[in-house]
Amino acid sequence: MCGRVVQHRELSTYARELGINLSGQVPNAAPHYNGAPSQDLLVLRRDPKSGEGRLGLLRWGLIPHWAKDKKIAWKLINARCETVAKTPAFKDAYRQRRCLLPVDGFYEWKKIADVKQPFLIAMRSGEPFTLAALWENWKDPATGEWVRTFTIVTTDANELVAQLHDRMPVIIAPADRPRWMNPDEAPEDLLRPYPAHLMKMWPVSTRVNSPKNEDRELIEPIVLNDAAEQERGSGVPRANEAGAEPADSE
Repeated sequence: MCGRVVQHRELSTYARELGINLSGQVPNAAPHYNGAPSQDLLVLRRDPKSGEGRLGLLRWGLIPHWAKDKKIAWKLINARCETVAKTPAFKDAYRQRRCLLPVDGFYEWKKIADVKQPFLIAMRSGEPFTLAALWENWKDPATGEWVRTFTIVTTDANELVAQLHDRMPVIIAPADRPRWMNPDEAPEDLLRPYPAHLMKMWPVSTRVNSPKNEDRELIEPIVLNDAAEQERGSGVPRANEAGAEPADSE
């Protein structure tokens, strides 16, 4: 699964990475070092009328257009790629409303001794990347307000992430982004683990475990103590020296 992400760069950085002209669309996006479900994050979606890509703030946790209660969003923060085309909550959005979540990394956890230890996973290049997502428009029957929401599509973990969890978000490579966004395309072949050798990960503070914590220090590498490292036994390298490379799959 994917339950926490990092999206902390300037809006212009994501726009440049995605090839988007920000003219007329400048959402007030706060940096997220610990982005969590129910929060608003920057998402690239295809405008239904113009067909152009638009960056805007959408709430994490999908509410299908037919839902009567917004609480369903807590159950729909992820969509499994194996069933996304058939599951009632996702099939319409998968067919018509695929989108991209630009991020700088995502978190995953591993139980080490008695500690739920978070790791940050990112690109080896340090560049932002995009997660496969789906979006929906839902009208709140109580207020009449239209709410845009999204979910992240997941797949089997690659060799790197598998050291922590058996699932990971689907990562859409730059060359494949137009296909993913185009409702006339069949993107099933894109629903696969991203190559592990292009990624890296490192242990971070357990302050990440609470979404109430939100600051840049959360993404900095930490030193795992020897007892925790022995308990871990996963082959994940340590990020334990000043200037050391964050841990990765090699």
